[in-house]
Amino acid sequence: MVDLQGQYDAIKDDINISFEEILQTSAFINGPEVQGFQRNLENYLGVKHVIPCANGTDALQIAMMGLNLKPGDEVITADFTFAATVEVIALLQLTPVLVDVDPDTFNISAEAIRKAITPKTKAIVPVHLFGQPADMDEIMKIAREHNLYVIEDNAQAIGGNFHSKSGEIQKTGTLGDIGATSFFPSKNLGCYGDGGAVFTNNDALAHSIRGIVNHGMYERYHHDVVGVNSRLDSLQAAVLNAKLPKLDEYNTARRTAATKYDKAFVEIPQVVTPYRNGKEDTHVYHQYTLKIKGGERDALAKYLQEKGIPFGVYYPIPLHKQKAYVDDRYNEADFPVTNQLVQEVLSLPMHTELDDEQINFIATSIKDFFKNKVF
Repeated sequence: MVDLQGQYDAIKDDINISFEEILQTSAFINGPEVQGFQRNLENYLGVKHVIPCANGTDALQIAMMGLNLKPGDEVITADFTFAATVEVIALLQLTPVLVDVDPDTFNISAEAIRKAITPKTKAIVPVHLFGQPADMDEIMKIAREHNLYVIEDNAQAIGGNFHSKSGEIQKTGTLGDIGATSFFPSKNLGCYGDGGAVFTNNDALAHSIRGIVNHGMYERYHHDVVGVNSRLDSLQAAVLNAKLPKLDEYNTARRTAATKYDKAFVEIPQVVTPYRNGKEDTHVYHQYTLKIKGGERDALAKYLQEKGIPFGVYYPIPLHKQKAYVDDRYNEADFPVTNQLVQEVLSLPMHTELDDEQINFIATSIKDFFKNKVF
């Protein structure tokens, strides 16, 4: 699904030199590489504050801690996403409110958000799923109307642009009150271990978060707030500093591969390719996710496995059906899109090193599968 070795080969000299310097200086935690990466990412995103942390899940938790949300406060998020998004809500004793998603973008439905708001609602967490920006115009409008915080889960969409109806272009993760991202190795901007970051334009919020990530300390051994231990180490920052200047190039390569996939599947009615909104710089294709119609997803998955072609099913079980998050408040009738998607989605290999031979082999294999089917 991801060729990290091929990507490393192109940048190994820069990474190896940086690793050697870090090993010589022993500045492993919050060293110059971390501080440099923070500044570089701020410049890239056009955001005032980037606060690195240990991983993407921590980034979400720290964002909610920074907003001073209280136990029992309701936080609305998407039912169709990875569990980390709802996990941190539950860990902080907040009340997760799961809602359905849009059938085209797979992102949280603005209409479903509106229906879910109660006097206890304090925040919305849109997830820019698979690299496709959520409808931030409408989400921010809803948030302003109801005085709600917006925490963007940008773990899968770093480098993507959101084109607002007003004509403004902003990086995903910088439109809400706060953004959170992951640098897990398979991400579009990934390190060689765990890593994450929080970003915001709010000075007071940034100050609060800087204390939270470091045991609540602004001055050593003075604990002003309840915090956690969540820091990006220098070796991971070195990898990210080598990759960040290439992020746009990486995302362009993913878009090029996605276009080739799209063209290959255009004549297969059972295969629905990812939605495009007409703007070439929005979707960053963290995953290239198809909808397989006609009840053929599992059969196709088995066929791909037999052919030795990697694939993924993200995600096979909705969050509202997960044992940890089952709640009597949820009604199956409220999740028609999610319940359908978990039966249809299938992700194909997508990374910066995909070449035409690989894409053609994958696409031809899928076309052969449907060619031999009778519908």
